Amino acid sequence: MRIVLLASASSIHTVRWANGLNRIGLDVHVISQHPLAAPMDQGVSIHLLPYRGILGYFLIVPAVRKLVADIKPNLVNAHYASGYGTTAKLVNCNPWLLSVWGSDVYDFPYKSIIHKYLIKSNLRSASSIASTSYCMAKQTASLLDEFKKIHITPFGVDVAQFKKHSDELIESDKAYITIGTVKTMSDKYGIDTLIQAFSLVVNNLKESHPNVANRLRLRLVGGGNKIEELKLLAKQQGVELLIDFIGQVEHTKVIDELLKLDVYVALSRLDSESFGVAIIEACAAGKPVIVSNVGGLPEVVLDGVTGFVVPKENPKAAAIKIEELVLDEDLRLQIGTAGQLHVKDTYDWDICLSNMRSVYDDIIKNFNRGEK
Repeated sequence: MRIVLLASASSIHTVRWANGLNRIGLDVHVISQHPLAAPMDQGVSIHLLPYRGILGYFLIVPAVRKLVADIKPNLVNAHYASGYGTTAKLVNCNPWLLSVWGSDVYDFPYKSIIHKYLIKSNLRSASSIASTSYCMAKQTASLLDEFKKIHITPFGVDVAQFKKHSDELIESDKAYITIGTVKTMSDKYGIDTLIQAFSLVVNNLKESHPNVANRLRLRLVGGGNKIEELKLLAKQQGVELLIDFIGQVEHTKVIDELLKLDVYVALSRLDSESFGVAIIEACAAGKPVIVSNVGGLPEVVLDGVTGFVVPKENPKAAAIKIEELVLDEDLRLQIGTAGQLHVKDTYDWDICLSNMRSVYDDIIKNFNRGEK
């Protein structure tokens, strides 16, 4: 099978899809106006066009049309409904799959009537549509005037890679119980809610379990424009000495950061959270998770089994669950192990690649059947 990924080469997700699909035997060609974010496998053919910003999605149409004619793919998979989805529609290649990502269906259509028209037109034009989560599929369906099948194609994790890192990691200092997250330090991800929840736990345990309170630490990994504000909040809450702001780390270091935690917390207030990749990464690392009930986050957590789902923007509710896990090491181990098994059975990268290949097969067969 020969496929074209019409997508941003500067996205690590594009790189992972291209490399993964190539490794399971597909002939993969990437066409992009964005520069490479990370190395692609030798078997992946890369066609980089000059970057021209928003206009570029229109200006690259003739070049993309020629490339597609030369490559003769069985299918074109355009990623992101606005930019490369527009290019794919104008190229008029068939069959083609449009993979939606999040802001392209949650935010972009509501900027203006023209923006909504563009997205709806691109969705209608696609042979089929793919979404990483059911909640985003529902949002996408709301933009369609008629029924169109939307395939669910989760973005998984390499479970074996997590185990390899875990086996190589030097035993961490057990003197501390570390709560944490790996996310951009911005308002939408609710880092302020996490700091407030952490403060509630610390102050409560100072009264009931002072020995445990003295062992608590909060580790915040990620860049962003709200770091100074969050540091000020930590000081106001009286927990600034218990919080480590690590800053942004390379993607290759994320696994090691997750393995340093005892509990992973994601309290996003963003209803447009398309899919909880960070959550399944934390579960793959064997960490119990606590997430807010927004977007696709609850979809990847078995509430009470692999973690807990709490109301968004509710520090008290989050604090209750954090405290429950902090006080019970056996529960942390039990939930962390259950999370690893759930990810292995549902979101292992090989499973997700196999699922995407099946989607491709289905679309190509239906297209060929239609031709006959």
